[in-house]
Amino acid sequence: MNKEYRSTLAAVVAICALTACSRDEAMAAPAPAETAPMPAGGAVAETFEVTPVSHATAVLHWADKVIYLDPVGGAEAFAGMDAPDLVLVTDIHGDHLSADTLTAVIEDGTVIVAPQAVIDQLPEPLAQRTTMLANGQSLTEHGFSIEAIPMYNLPESADAFHPKGRGNGYVIEREGLRIYVAGDTEDVPEMRALKDIDVAFIPMNLPYTMTVEDAADGVLAFAPKRVYPYHFRGTEGLSDVEKFKSLVNSGNPDIEVELLDWYSGT
Repeated sequence: MNKEYRSTLAAVVAICALTACSRDEAMAAPAPAETAPMPAGGAVAETFEVTPVSHATAVLHWADKVIYLDPVGGAEAFAGMDAPDLVLVTDIHGDHLSADTLTAVIEDGTVIVAPQAVIDQLPEPLAQRTTMLANGQSLTEHGFSIEAIPMYNLPESADAFHPKGRGNGYVIEREGLRIYVAGDTEDVPEMRALKDIDVAFIPMNLPYTMTVEDAADGVLAFAPKRVYPYHFRGTEGLSDVEKFKSLVNSGNPDIEVELLDWYSGT
């Protein structure tokens, strides 16, 4: 994904009161849309933008801060982007964790948050500066409240691709705006029980996470205002995100499903 595409896409997917403007409509405009605030449940409005990098990797511009989600792909994947204030790593697999990429993109003030299993895989300099967060724990960094949400396969098993307790999903909150990053999870009770989520990033790829149908059912259970399907390439190719969108909207037309291009640069 080249720099110009990322820059334009980041602008056009800026959330403004969860408008109905589609990505295709925005990309057809002669110039990128201006970044706009998203009201957060009546609280202070804040600017939020998402730039997909690849698969499970994204850059969030949130007010005056930059958050990297599972940065992989080397420094070149983030060429021309602002350095992160905060990095969230969900799991130990190579599509989520790259010590070389972390080393390349972080700066002195960057805060890295990860579960213990990730820290155990990092070289000592990175491990020492990474803050551990376990399932159910929370902390505050750079003005963001961050809660670690369990992510795991069903049925629970020690030899599952993602056993319970190893990896983290995250709920990130600031000024009333709540963002859920699911990580590699199935339709688990902890996800279904979430409340007041404004934006959710939801995976759907077999055999690693869940089916399109299970992903849609889980989303309908906790009803975020907007959902981004991501992490939807598996051993059988790309999951049918258009079907996911149809299932969600047939169950709850008020949930906005935003389809971004996560794979053009890979």
